[in-house]
Amino acid sequence: MGVRCFEDFTVGAVFELGSRVLGEDEMIAFARDYDPQPFHVDAEAARQTIYGGLIASGFQTLAFGFRLVLDTGVFDGVSMGSPGFDTLRWLRPVRPGDRLRVAFEVVEARPSASKSDRGMVRIAYRYLNQNDEEVLTFVGMHLIRRRPAAP
Repeated sequence: MGVRCFEDFTVGAVFELGSRVLGEDEMIAFARDYDPQPFHVDAEAARQTIYGGLIASGFQTLAFGFRLVLDTGVFDGVSMGSPGFDTLRWLRPVRPGDRLRVAFEVVEARPSASKSDRGMVRIAYRYLNQNDEEVLTFVGMHLIRRRPAAP
């Protein structure tokens, strides 16, 4: 993607990012360590739940998709971290073998009033499955390095 700075994240800009399949073994391994509920770790027990089968932990889905974002390099060399996110929603279950992709839109970009080397960018994220159904949405806030002023 090439190096982007704060000035490149203009309101309304849309980024379509990578995709990858989330496998059953990967789902179960994550859930065993971090979210060991029956519908995440045991296929047989999951069939008896309201989901009718195994589903990924929402926390794994969040991290999985953000890894797809980072793998594109969109924030390489300019990310200064994040103070958090808003309106996280898990909209539908992610099943073994689902192919997830991420798209995001810049919804706000403002230079820092106190630190001239950065700005705050608010981004509306959409995680979609192979059927283009939203599975997760959230708005993330990112501190992004500004382009150095020309001498």
